[in-house]
Amino acid sequence: MPGGWFDKKRQDAGEWTGFLEQGVRLEGKLESPGTFRVDCSMKGTLVSEDTLILGENASVEGHVIGNYVVIAGRFDGTIEARGRVDIQPKAIVTGEIHTPCLIIEPGALFDGRCHMLAPSQSAKPITIPIRSASAQG
Repeated sequence: MPGGWFDKKRQDAGEWTGFLEQGVRLEGKLESPGTFRVDCSMKGTLVSEDTLILGENASVEGHVIGNYVVIAGRFDGTIEARGRVDIQPKAIVTGEIHTPCLIIEPGALFDGRCHMLAPSQSAKPITIPIRSASAQG
């Protein structure tokens, strides 16, 4: 997998500004102006104006704020995405998601509440309680 996640076409991401690899432990707030990938254990807040990727080895607890949020690992907390949230196969997400677009891939697990926002974010959100566990084939 070395460098495979760095492929901009594959991740549909903008300018890369950094990453945290497996084995790193972080507690606090991290802000990034561009695309950022987390593959470590973290408690706190992640903020990006672009894309946040929680990789397969990520175990994040806290608050995520971004435009496009991709989750392939574990997340527990609140996600605020202006664009969309993509929960990939094998991901485990618990908590609240605020976004105009939510994609849950087969095999992913989401246990929580989703607040679907209008793209302009001026309308009141529609709250949809969701519990999804797709059978793995």
